Amino acid sequence: MRIFAALMGVIFSATAFAAEPAAPSLIFQYLEGKDYVVLEKPVPTSTPGKVEVVEVFSYLCPHCYHFDPILAAWMKQQKPDVALVQIHASWSPAMEPYQRGFYTLEALKIKEKAHAAVFDAIHKSQKEFKDAQAWADFLAPYGVKKEAVIATYNSDAITKQLARSSELFRSYQISGTPEMVVDGKYRISTRFVGTQEDMLKVVQFLVNKARAEHGAK
Repeated sequence: MRIFAALMGVIFSATAFAAEPAAPSLIFQYLEGKDYVVLEKPVPTSTPGKVEVVEVFSYLCPHCYHFDPILAAWMKQQKPDVALVQIHASWSPAMEPYQRGFYTLEALKIKEKAHAAVFDAIHKSQKEFKDAQAWADFLAPYGVKKEAVIATYNSDAITKQLARSSELFRSYQISGTPEMVVDGKYRISTRFVGTQEDMLKVVQFLVNKARAEHGAK
């Protein structure tokens, strides 16, 4: 009887062990070179003390338009140590007015109010923003004077911002939009993983990885 009881105890323990969930260290890991790439030269971040998540997007990109509310919802779930930085891409000179418009929104501190509306105007109403006046007319209802929009749009500060964003665009080795970069060194694209939702899953994995790396320093 004692031998039988001992045997049953071993079998029960083995069954219970098999039923336990996998340890955190055994949970599926996304793979470098498959689900994301590591940049050869890390790019310094602009948000010291935080895990920086960069989105490279374009107002003219329909995929970016679809992704914008998904990204906004994802950011609301993040801890305070995660900072989102958005960079407007430029594939050609025709995109410069949209770059300037975006950075004008940021400079005038109306991005939170007007960013989604710009996307809607372009993709729902087929509106074009080809110059400072078009931006000024559209942004006036958001609490800024047209003169301020035009002056900001044409300012040296915005020109420098464009040069800086173009430099980052090259350093990140962006191949399309939207694409994302975590902590200045991990680049993620839907070309690697399929859907935008899947891309954010990889981003979340890399945010956690970067957070752990920060803690190890």
